Formats: sequence, C-alpha cells, structure tokens
Amino acid sequence: MASSDDVTESGVVQVQEDPYRSFIYGEGEKDTVWRTGAPPNYEVVNRLFEEGRTNVWAPGSVEEKVQRLLKTWEMEIVHKVRPQDFKLIDAEAFEHSVNGTPGKRIEEVLLIGSYNQFLQTSLPEELRAYDPSKYTMQEAQTTFLNAFPRGFAVEILEVYSGPPKVAYKFRHFSTFDGPFQGHAPTGELVQLIGISIFTVDETTNKVGKIEFFYDPGELIGDLLKGPLLDGSAEASTTTRSVSGCPVLGKLQI
Repeated sequence: MASSDDVTESGVVQVQEDPYRSFIYGEGEKDTVWRTGAPPNYEVVNRLFEEGRTNVWAPGSVEEKVQRLLKTWEMEIVHKVRPQDFKLIDAEAFEHSVNGTPGKRIEEVLLIGSYNQFLQTSLPEELRAYDPSKYTMQEAQTTFLNAFPRGFAVEILEVYSGPPKVAYKFRHFSTFDGPFQGHAPTGELVQLIGISIFTVDETTNKVGKIEFFYDPGELIGDLLKGPLLDGSAEASTTTRSVSGCPVLGKLQI
C-alpha cells in the first residue's frame, strides 16, 4: 500500500492529514500506540468512498462534521490500542450497543474487535451465518479484509439531531472482491444501511455512549451469494438464516 507521506528534496518527511479523519497525525499522536505499529493509511478506502458515495457534503456542514465524527470514531476504535490515546472517544463514558443489546465497555470491544461487536446476534448458534463468538479479533479482521480488499467505506446519508445526542443515518459499502467463509466473490456492491446515535459531551466534545440499529443480514446475506469454492452444494441451514434481528429485518431503513 502506498504511503500518504511526501518526502521533500531535503529528505524531510511531511505527513499529510487524512481528508476525512482527525487524530491520526501530528504532535498529539507522537506517543500513540497503533495496533499495527504505525498510523493507518486510508488512501485506498478513501478512493472507494469518493467513487461510491451518494453525497458530497459541503465543508463545515452538519453532515460533513458528523461524517468526520463517525470516521474518526471508527479509526480510533479499530487502530488505537490504549484508551489513553483516544482523542475523540471518552473511554470512561464509553458504552457500545447494537440493536438494543446490552452495551459493552471499551475494554470488551477492544478485546473482541469492531467486526465481532457490530455483528452481535441473538440467533441460536446453529442459525448463525457468521458467529462472532467463534472468531478472535484478528481472525474477524482478516475474514472481512479478504472479502473487502478495498476496505469498507462509510458515508452519512442524513443527520437528524445533535449534539448532545447526534442521530444520523449511515451507509457502509464496498465491492465483494474476495472470498468469504468459503464463498467465491461476486464483485457486486455490498452495503449496509442503518441508524446510529452518538452521545457527545458538549464540554469535551468526546463521544461516550454509542447505539447502532441495523440488520446484519443485509451485509452477511450478500456475502453468501457466491458459489462455494469447493464446488459443493449449499445445504446448510446456517447460510440461509442470515438476519440477526427479526424486527429490523422487516424495516426499510
């Protein structure tokens, strides 16, 4: 992957800011511990975002600000190892819930990883098309990075309120270009649309409680469309039972 750094004629490295995220580069991040040992490079997924987004929000608009808020929040939760390195996330007030499930503290989410947290399900084990309890954080990351080699871009569709409670509609999207759980890629657009609420402390401007509402089956179902790579027939009930939320599965969100 290409670097986002430019080297001047004098050999000095000038670090460029990410156009859509804060708190990656600069003096404030000199002691940050990164999961991969270095700041993340979003060059590839930024191109995917720019090619596939449905809106270009004006700089300084409410939508642009919330989009940066979401992208920065996701960057910190995925790539920063220590809660003390968070600049946007309030580690003390942090509570993350999906579709009304009990909220998890920051230590729990950092342990299981963001994909496993976002795909929490109340379905019986035998009906889970993707079972987050069976994947470590690294295994989950690898599984979805293989399926989405260009990354999994996110955009803001609408902003309903805020702050202190920032409610918005979002769209995650990518192209299914790599294998997923033994299924061949289709090359088709895969997307997930949902609603989220961020509770922001108006004094510190940090995000504490986070609630997400969406149907995980919208994502997993598209990843199971490709034929099995081993050529066998699709006979498993698990791969056909993809909706993680029976209520949300009936809603057009």
